Amino acid sequence: MTAAERTRADYESSGLTAGVHPLGLHRLALSRAGVLRAAELAERPDGSWVAVAGLVVVRQRPGTAKGFFFLTLEDETGLANVVVTPARYEADRVRLVSAPALVVEGPLQRRDGVITIRGVRFRELGSRGAPEISRDFR
Repeated sequence: MTAAERTRADYESSGLTAGVHPLGLHRLALSRAGVLRAAELAERPDGSWVAVAGLVVVRQRPGTAKGFFFLTLEDETGLANVVVTPARYEADRVRLVSAPALVVEGPLQRRDGVITIRGVRFRELGSRGAPEISRDFR
């Protein structure tokens, strides 16, 4: 069994793994492509263009948010918050609501000590080893 297969089996059987985080399986290629770890976002200045990848662990589109869509991505170092405008959500809706893992690009925002990525570009991360763990629209 490969590392990816072990990770997927762990998530399918127990919802977590004591082994390699699924993003760890992609990290070398992601780093070469300039994709940051969640923990590295704190080092970037407000307004800088960043790319981050992770398992989608939460999707929300609250009725009180004027059509804005929110994602929480998880990588091997932590969580990254993403906000998506209504127009961008409509343009990428299928990918945003169905992909188990995403690479998100956009400007980093710092507001009241909270770091958020304003998602502009989205691509699905190869799903091998990417379990579906999202708690969607709760």
